[in-house]
Amino acid sequence: MNRTTPTATLISPAQLLADTKRPMHTPAGLVGDTPLLWIGAPFTATGRGFWSKLEGHNPGGIKDRTALHMVRAARERGQLLPGAPIVESTSGTLGLGLAGATYGHPVTVVTDPGMEPLMTGLLTAYGAEVDLVDTPHPTGGWQEARRHRVEELLAVHPDAWCPDQYNNPDNVAAYAPLAHELVAQLGRIDTLVVSVGTGGHSAGIASVLRGFFPHLRVAGVDTTGSTIFGQPAAQRLMRGLGSSIYPRNVAYDLFDEVHWVAAPEAVWAARRLARDHYATGGWSVGAVALVARWLARTLPAENRIVAVFPDGPQRYVGTVFNDAYCREHSLLGHLPADDPDEITHPGERVVTRWTRCTHITDPLAPAGRPASDIHALAGAAR
Repeated sequence: MNRTTPTATLISPAQLLADTKRPMHTPAGLVGDTPLLWIGAPFTATGRGFWSKLEGHNPGGIKDRTALHMVRAARERGQLLPGAPIVESTSGTLGLGLAGATYGHPVTVVTDPGMEPLMTGLLTAYGAEVDLVDTPHPTGGWQEARRHRVEELLAVHPDAWCPDQYNNPDNVAAYAPLAHELVAQLGRIDTLVVSVGTGGHSAGIASVLRGFFPHLRVAGVDTTGSTIFGQPAAQRLMRGLGSSIYPRNVAYDLFDEVHWVAAPEAVWAARRLARDHYATGGWSVGAVALVARWLARTLPAENRIVAVFPDGPQRYVGTVFNDAYCREHSLLGHLPADDPDEITHPGERVVTRWTRCTHITDPLAPAGRPASDIHALAGAAR
């Protein structure tokens, strides 16, 4: 029997390695250059879709970028001395970044009972100390309680440094490379969809992209019960987006619209993405994907939409992707509406389901003063 022997085309080792990442000497080298994935049917309408920036491909998620940048900048300015402790309030993702970007600094993460056991385990494994607050602040909720605990720890350790991700402008500056990656990967971007929590990555990415694309449309994604865009504070199940305080890094003047998404709607989208596209994440990813899906259907077909997925699914195996947890919190069986509800002003009424508003205001702005002026003053005062 005749047998054909396949012949390989001889190429040099340099050619074989041309499209691979270089070996890295430090974990910091693994951060950035994350991939884009097209999300189309069946998650979206046939013939429509959007690009997703998969920040879960960083070792710890999107906040690896800001952890590295804030620590490096503080060291260069002499604010963080060699070997000094780092203390920060976080729901988890920034803690992972800080633990990996310590340059020899001990890290204390101040969090609350809502942190997933898997995240607590990872932080401990990476050498961080987890400090748990046990009582929410009466008006500022868990976030304010965590910030008060950070102040207590800083008073006990005067050499310690707090990144203050909610107000530190380095949190914003850290995301310029991500914006540059998007420009290099796509060439043109018409619409950006981003979750909003501390305000860092939404402000950092959108401000740079606006410089390239002056007509860029920016859709912010918040959660019901969050105060960021002027809704009253309420109990929030979702972590990673939303706030019970008013972070000064939120650049209100950059947003064209805001969408509030409820937890069951985010769960539906995150699970549907996992089943249909093998790329998903937690609360923020589900909420962002739901909004991007709607924009892909309602905007012109040629509009190029990018949605930033801040992390992957791993930390959510006990929540978003756990049937028992979801049943306990009544998160299953809630198919989102085809279109969001609409309000004309953030204070029009309390929203409890996916809702959209195109009138953006800074809740702390004096009456009659544009949000852009307030944001500029806050930046000058930092």
